[in-house]
Amino acid sequence: MTLESLLLSEDPDLVRVLRPTLEKMSIDVEICQEARAGSDILISDKFDAVIVDCDDLKGGLALLQGLRSTPSNRNSVAFAVLNGKRTTTQDAFGMGANFVLQKPISALNASRCFHAALNFMLKERRRYFRQPVKMQVKVVLEGKTFVATSTNISEGGIALMLRDALPKGAAPHLQFALPDSNIRMELEAEVAWSDMKGLAGFRFHNVPASSQAQLEKWLDDRMEQEFPGAKERLAAEHGTKH
Repeated sequence: MTLESLLLSEDPDLVRVLRPTLEKMSIDVEICQEARAGSDILISDKFDAVIVDCDDLKGGLALLQGLRSTPSNRNSVAFAVLNGKRTTTQDAFGMGANFVLQKPISALNASRCFHAALNFMLKERRRYFRQPVKMQVKVVLEGKTFVATSTNISEGGIALMLRDALPKGAAPHLQFALPDSNIRMELEAEVAWSDMKGLAGFRFHNVPASSQAQLEKWLDDRMEQEFPGAKERLAAEHGTKH
């Protein structure tokens, strides 16, 4: 697994420094040189990091200010790149930046900044990370029990393939065992969405702390297989190891 970033800049010197720095950290870089096109991308695509050349890209400040209102990227880690002439560091933080870089940027400074931000990116990735998994799930609703098959799971919900559609807002209990573990879960859930093909998304509710911890650890282990070092970084942030 690689993390995903969007760099909004038309400055070739900035791109020349940041692209290799990010790629060395297994962070893919998409580059957009125009603010309007960048705004469209931020609406449609999800990124772990968004880097905005605020002062030297026309419309850059507006992109930074509007980032937190985009459904896909309101929680993305935001980096403001400033030229020291227009926007102050304090202003950038006030507009929603999590980190600020000042031009001219050296490879060393860029590396330090992005390494410092990596935990935040991993934490956000885990929040929406969906692990593909095929397992049987018992769905208990109004005294009736039937079996569905999962397609993916996250720390906040699960997607199931159902034979019979459930109405949005239905609140069944779900029972399942996580693969390659002895972890059994029995959770309250609510139908968040469904489609015409029988696939439905369920949002977990009132998850006991012990069950939440078990699910997060299981997901961390899968995430570690795709992004080595992720689990240790996340554990270190909380001052403990799973």
